Amino acid sequence: MSWEKVRLGDIAEFSNGINFGKNDYGKGIKIIGVSNFGDKFSPEYDSLTEVKEEVVKSNDYLYPGDIVFVRSNGNKELVGRCMLIDNKADKVTCSGFCIRTRLKDTTKHNPTFWTYHFKNQSFRKAMAGTAVGANIQNLSQGRLADYVTTVPDYDSQVRIAQCLSVYDNLIENNKKQIKLLEETAQHLYKEWFVDLRFPNYEKCKIVDGVPEGWKYRSVREFGEVITGKTPSTSKTNYYGGNIPFVTIPDMHGKIYPLKTEKSLTKIGADSQKSKYLPSNSVMVSCIATVGLVNIAVEPCQTNQQINSVILNDSNDLYFFYESMLRVKALLDGVGSNGATMTNVNKTKFSDIKVLYPKYELVLAYEQFCIPIFEKILSLSKTIINAQQSRDLLLPNLMSGEIEV
Repeated sequence: MSWEKVRLGDIAEFSNGINFGKNDYGKGIKIIGVSNFGDKFSPEYDSLTEVKEEVVKSNDYLYPGDIVFVRSNGNKELVGRCMLIDNKADKVTCSGFCIRTRLKDTTKHNPTFWTYHFKNQSFRKAMAGTAVGANIQNLSQGRLADYVTTVPDYDSQVRIAQCLSVYDNLIENNKKQIKLLEETAQHLYKEWFVDLRFPNYEKCKIVDGVPEGWKYRSVREFGEVITGKTPSTSKTNYYGGNIPFVTIPDMHGKIYPLKTEKSLTKIGADSQKSKYLPSNSVMVSCIATVGLVNIAVEPCQTNQQINSVILNDSNDLYFFYESMLRVKALLDGVGSNGATMTNVNKTKFSDIKVLYPKYELVLAYEQFCIPIFEKILSLSKTIINAQQSRDLLLPNLMSGEIEV
């Protein structure tokens, strides 16, 4: 395996994304914004918003092999994240908060390899200008162009990319399975409890607008409502323990926040036990980002942006979880008037009304969901293991310590 020193500006060209206003949204060209990055390797094209075609110039389009970076953002942690464009079917561009990097000769430099290279911590350290990899303040075309590193020959680049892609393909396949399983549980919930087409619904009488035997229950009637709290940083014995501390970023894109994830802070046993949540508590984000819902897979704590419910009846778990996924719609019943809610306090959250069916239907739904959510949890753990294995392997492959 032969290695050579390269300057990124000599092998790639750069372009900032497009600037546009709110009136430019509309059917036309899919656009990548900062919110679409996360830790993804490639965009989720189906979830991208669109801008009108006349807003996008011919040289603003992204093509397979392009690598897109977050250029600037209020959250410094996001700056420098990147994704590989790999879809030929969609017309795509990116916003002005992004930088497009296009390799000049993809017969010498493999885009997949370079995307992994840019995801390596050593690249982020170089861009941040620190030895500890602090968050990048901002990213510019000039800073990218001046980046110098050593890379192996093209065939070795391909082998390294293929080795790492095994993990990402596994992660992506598991995420797709989780999505299908989630949709299965959501579909039955909607059919039975929203559309009211539950078993033998034809024979059920409607009383005061709801099926006979059904009633509205407030969230507080399902169990104890707990608002989280951030332990004081002045008391260092709160941190470094075994207890997951869940914040809103930990809740995105998952059902179960897991202790093995790097994003979860650990807090010690001296933290406030009154805020402990047992397993199978349901957590709902209620400040800033309203409506993310997680199930605690183990005892944990949350910060003050999250309200949680310790259920009185474990058989309510999946019914209540699915009900909370509709929390924004349910908030209309407690005075939101359809407005965007950014702060749902404990009282308002506790007052949310949920239409509760006959108990035998809840039990039937619970039994239907148990194997589905067990499979989701298993797939989620596999995703984390694959991510950890990939992240351990990545720097060793990029430095040449491990050859493939």
